[in-house]
Amino acid sequence: MDLNFNADELAFREEVRTFLEGQLPADISQKVKGGHGLKAEDYTRWQKILHQRGWGAPSWPKQFGGTGWTPVQLHIFDEEAAAAGAPRSIPFGLKMVAPVIMAFGNPQQQQRHLPGIVSGETWWCQGYSEPGAGSDLASLKTRAERDASGDHYIVNGQKTWNTLGQHADWIFCLVRTDPNAPKQQQGISFLLIDMKTPGITVRPIITMDGAHEVNEVWLENVKVPVENRIGEENKGWTYAKFLLGHERTNIAGVGASKRELQRLKTIATTEIKNGRPLIEDPLFAARIAQVEIDLLALEITNLRALSAESEKRAPGPEASILKIKGTEIQQALSELMMYAVGPYALPFERRSSEEGDLGSAAGPEYAAPLAATYCNMRKVTIYGGSNEIQPIWRSEERRVGKECRS
Repeated sequence: MDLNFNADELAFREEVRTFLEGQLPADISQKVKGGHGLKAEDYTRWQKILHQRGWGAPSWPKQFGGTGWTPVQLHIFDEEAAAAGAPRSIPFGLKMVAPVIMAFGNPQQQQRHLPGIVSGETWWCQGYSEPGAGSDLASLKTRAERDASGDHYIVNGQKTWNTLGQHADWIFCLVRTDPNAPKQQQGISFLLIDMKTPGITVRPIITMDGAHEVNEVWLENVKVPVENRIGEENKGWTYAKFLLGHERTNIAGVGASKRELQRLKTIATTEIKNGRPLIEDPLFAARIAQVEIDLLALEITNLRALSAESEKRAPGPEASILKIKGTEIQQALSELMMYAVGPYALPFERRSSEEGDLGSAAGPEYAAPLAATYCNMRKVTIYGGSNEIQPIWRSEERRVGKECRS
């Protein structure tokens, strides 16, 4: 793989930089660069700006309203957007359910759902995990049964660790449609459910950093049209695995980690320990260097995964590598920033449970969000399939792939 950019790619980088300089709202950029959380309207405002430019869905093919960019262009855009302080796109619509709808949905589903995702008009959330069914996702218990007419499913169950579902218009859910299926991964279907449907209740889970980011979602006799099912009944596990490959690739967050690495260096240069900048301490500098080396290796692996997608190949084992190493790097960066500011990183006040609504710390301004970020980053090695079970998931995905081909 040639890691040197050609003239066209360098010109594209300049085009992206110019756009970001002129169109990225300063208030959003300042929040991102300072490590402060964003509100829902910040994400939708930025998505609408991107959509107006024609860049609302960088990884989508042109036929569905995407840019049709090459893997290298995608990488350049992600890197430049992160460096400029642009928010990461909320992935549940753009990068998770949309690829499933494009690959397995029918034309009516594609026409109904994809335009609202790319324009930022429709917010999606995920209905996968349940109490007792997280990394062992195939043991889910949420049931969907046909009503007397056969035209609707009646869904009952509970989903948990649902991210930002309090803002969502739609949820994509895995449900059990055949409780007597002989294998654990069979008998599961993939449904698209309008969050305004009667019987849906969203209950907040306040996380250890004091934020309302995740929820429980209760489904009680929720009536869902059969036409909202993706693909075949009882084949949802195949579509779920396809989605998870895209989720893990997205979790890597190479561009954002490069920005956070620069923030770490800035903090380490500012903080004075024993009469000199912390970054001059050999042991601390070595820890920064190790993270930087790991991040460079991750970046190359990410390019491989993007190349696979451009060749219409599902993400392979590198998707799990990206997930595992990417999340470990994110945690290492947040830990080093905490270490750099010492006790000033500990106290923080949150005016409310809303995302981005932090108060102030006792020390320098840049210390205020560090404790919340550190706490929040403990989750990244768990979601998308915990790091400890990734090899098991990859083995299972290979088995499912062989069954599909046969």
